[in-house]
Amino acid sequence: MADKKPPRLKTYYDNEIAGTLQKEFSLENKMQVPKLTKIVINMGLGEAIQNPKAIEAATGDLAKITGQKPVVTKAKKSIATFKLREGMPIGCKVTLRRDRMWEFLDRLVNLALPRVRDFRGVGTKLDGNGNYSLGIKEQIIFHEINYDKVDRLRGMNITFHTTAGNDEQGKALLTHLGMPFRK
Repeated sequence: MADKKPPRLKTYYDNEIAGTLQKEFSLENKMQVPKLTKIVINMGLGEAIQNPKAIEAATGDLAKITGQKPVVTKAKKSIATFKLREGMPIGCKVTLRRDRMWEFLDRLVNLALPRVRDFRGVGTKLDGNGNYSLGIKEQIIFHEINYDKVDRLRGMNITFHTTAGNDEQGKALLTHLGMPFRK
């Protein structure tokens, strides 16, 4: 098996960002430096109740975007108002770790987000523990998706899980990784 080069953003984190964050927050041990642990991408598909083929289209798009097969999520409870029965497929999700996580973040920050129409940056609110969630309205911002073959525009939620203990450290980590926060 040929030696595979580590992702560009991971190398940059190891060589530049980790040292900068350690000095910025005056951390004694390099193990205290905040790291990105995983990225979870979730597509909720309320339309799947009437249109079962929506699950196939969404999982196909998510697989192209992430390079990993999505898991189909099912309803936990029946809700009569929405004609939803327990166990019906209503979404799909992917959890990215290691090299795929770094490559996805690199593509998201440098290629996909600049393609968003009227883009002025992403929101600055974190969850209190250094984790960040981002909502995207259209899957077509990713260059892997062929616009002509899209049956319907679907949004997704992207959650970045970090080892940061607070929002300040989490935001600093994501800023150094290139996340374009609003001013």
